Amino acid sequence: MTSSHEHIQPLELIDRRVRFLDQTLLPAQEIYVETDDEHVIADALRRLAIRGAPLIGIAAAYGVVLAINRLTVDANRSAQFENACTLLSSTRPTAVNLVWSLQRLRKVFERYRTSSLEDLQQSLRAEALAIHWEDAEMCRAIGEHGAALLPAPASVLTHCNTGRLATGGKGTALGIIETAWELRRISHVYIDETRPLLQGARLTAWELGKLEIPATLVVDSAAGFLMQQGLVNAVVVGADRIAANGDVANKVGTYSLATLAQHHRIPLYVAAPTSTIDFETASGGLIPIEQRAQSEVVSFFDNTVEGIDVYNPAFDVTPHEMIAAIITEAGVIERPTIESMAALRSKISKHAGGKPVGALS
Repeated sequence: MTSSHEHIQPLELIDRRVRFLDQTLLPAQEIYVETDDEHVIADALRRLAIRGAPLIGIAAAYGVVLAINRLTVDANRSAQFENACTLLSSTRPTAVNLVWSLQRLRKVFERYRTSSLEDLQQSLRAEALAIHWEDAEMCRAIGEHGAALLPAPASVLTHCNTGRLATGGKGTALGIIETAWELRRISHVYIDETRPLLQGARLTAWELGKLEIPATLVVDSAAGFLMQQGLVNAVVVGADRIAANGDVANKVGTYSLATLAQHHRIPLYVAAPTSTIDFETASGGLIPIEQRAQSEVVSFFDNTVEGIDVYNPAFDVTPHEMIAAIITEAGVIERPTIESMAALRSKISKHAGGKPVGALS
């Protein structure tokens, strides 16, 4: 890894302020924003200045910390906490990490609600930092588990952005790619541009350039042709929410890749921390799919027909039977089923000793 990439920190809690990299400006500009206001964090989440399911969860936790930091001794603690949670939870409905992290902070808030204000603030801060640290450790383990699955040397296709810009560590799918590159198990990476916001073209290409991993950018619609030519050995993607039966909601276009991969008998691997698994949602059809603004699509061209209707879902759902494996920090679930997912849940609960799902130590 190059030193320039080592120092990329898309999100940090520094003293009583949050510092984040505005990802909407990449790759042209690397602009960092500092704030002590949870409303600025909420706005950054909505406009994708902070994005990626794990990083969304971390940012939400930090947003709550900022809100509680502004409390005075005689202020209504419960009202401030609830207002912050309502604000932040409304920003991105599909990514379950957001709700998961707020639930963790709620448990801490309830425990320290009547303690001194300083104890409450310090305890919430410690929990938010723990969520960040744990995600970094999860990314490391995901990278190791996933790299071992790839044929060596592999040529892989990835979609959207799943690296340091999307997580608290080295990444999920990109964490696997980075680890496999270090182990000489990857020869080349193809990057879907990922329309309409070009997270692949803008962000993944930028990250792989920092890592000096050989990569080629392709338009989304070229993926099938790449596979037909035998240029892809595996597809590696992330996830924004995984249902209890193993269905996966991820950046729109993932289901198309899964269909193409299945036709060409190429494995599609999903990389995600266990915090991304929503065991309370039975199947992918029950996952809320965020609808984005029409302008994201039509503003890309100057010659779009005025008044045309636009359907712009941010995510789609890939059925579990189309997935070769779900790769988590707790292990690999090959050909996920409701039974194998339930077994993973049991393993996590036993390992965590009663901590929230995903909070492995």
